[in-house]
Amino acid sequence: MSEYVRIFDTTLRDGEQSPGATMTSAEKLEVARGLARLGVDVIEAGFPAASPDDLEAVRRIAVEVGNSADGGRVPIICGLARASKNDIDKAWQAVQPAARPRIHTFLAMSEIHMQYKLRMTRQQVLERVAEMVAYARSLCEDVEFSPEDAGRSDPAFLYEVLAVAIRAGATTLNIPDTVGYTTPDEFGALIAGIIKNTPGIENCIVSVHCHNDLGLATANTLAGLRAGARQAEVTINGIGERAGNTALEEVVMALHTRPQFYNLHTGIDTTQITRIS
Repeated sequence: MSEYVRIFDTTLRDGEQSPGATMTSAEKLEVARGLARLGVDVIEAGFPAASPDDLEAVRRIAVEVGNSADGGRVPIICGLARASKNDIDKAWQAVQPAARPRIHTFLAMSEIHMQYKLRMTRQQVLERVAEMVAYARSLCEDVEFSPEDAGRSDPAFLYEVLAVAIRAGATTLNIPDTVGYTTPDEFGALIAGIIKNTPGIENCIVSVHCHNDLGLATANTLAGLRAGARQAEVTINGIGERAGNTALEEVVMALHTRPQFYNLHTGIDTTQITRIS
């Protein structure tokens, strides 16, 4: 039996950060309905703390798409939040009406981000992750945590942070190559190292989120899946800020056409790809 890979679509959040790709609430709802028909497992509907309009767009998707089995099953509706109570509260307010809500919170881990963006020490980062993941979990049973810029982070520190997130209640651990820096061999090894060295990881789904700055987003994602990740974060047509995100259609069709190599499958209805593209 091949193993199942969850498809987490962030077209409406990370994809919308592509120049010229900003959508109205009505357009977001239309795309979300298409993603549900496509059969994606998780729809990251937006960043509710970014603006009142984004919060309302995510809430409408949670109400209308997050309670409908148009595509045969009800997708998880996810909202992104920085590791702060205000962001997490707004994310929960937006996704709460969904049958299957998720809060996705993140904090940077690389030395350059901690020093120059967050101005936080490693100990402060560990404490913030423990506090904010636990807070998110007190509101919502399904919590995803991302150590931002994991591709340039110290692996030993990463294992420590992820273990803290697991103890605080994270159910999915997403490993982002935030600036599209890694190569497939490196990224596959990073995922394998996380799975081998993080206490409690067997109770979580490991996810991968890659960017295409070096043209390696799909290759890195597939390397991560081969190393044991079981959720892929993608966008339709690979849209996203800078050079874009991993393309949903490339990952799905690679797994679909090469089952004997990957021994993995998704729940995507491939006949819907052209329409939503």
